[in-house]
Amino acid sequence: MTARQARLADFLPYLLSVTSNVVSDRIADEYRARFGLKIPEWRVMAVLGDAGAMTQRSLVGATRMDKVAVNRACKVMEARGLIARSPNDADGRSHHLELTAAGRAMHGAIMPIALDMERRLFSTFDPEERATFKTLLARLNEAAGHMENPE
Repeated sequence: MTARQARLADFLPYLLSVTSNVVSDRIADEYRARFGLKIPEWRVMAVLGDAGAMTQRSLVGATRMDKVAVNRACKVMEARGLIARSPNDADGRSHHLELTAAGRAMHGAIMPIALDMERRLFSTFDPEERATFKTLLARLNEAAGHMENPE
């Protein structure tokens, strides 16, 4: 292994990204096979299932996906009858997106699977390690959110 490869393997943002992708891919395989959902669609569904009606702009922030990916996911989900649009009285240029009854039913069917996958992923962590890991991730997320953009 070269020094360049060793440095990358030790670079925490790289490790976080790769690990996140591996976990997301594994979960996505399950959701795609059982429910026909891709990662962006599941993320939109998860946020709407948790938070309720939101604008597409709010979904971009909540999912940390770009607006094109959110727009595509919303269009697919709307075509499948999983979400519905309603006018946003506070801003005539946007709409609120909300899970339909079919979307809520699918979300309800997915959550036990998601929680079981989480349990299996963290089965090698004891409860204290799991709590510490969540705390550290939250601190890292907050620190990254407070960093200035170099632009």
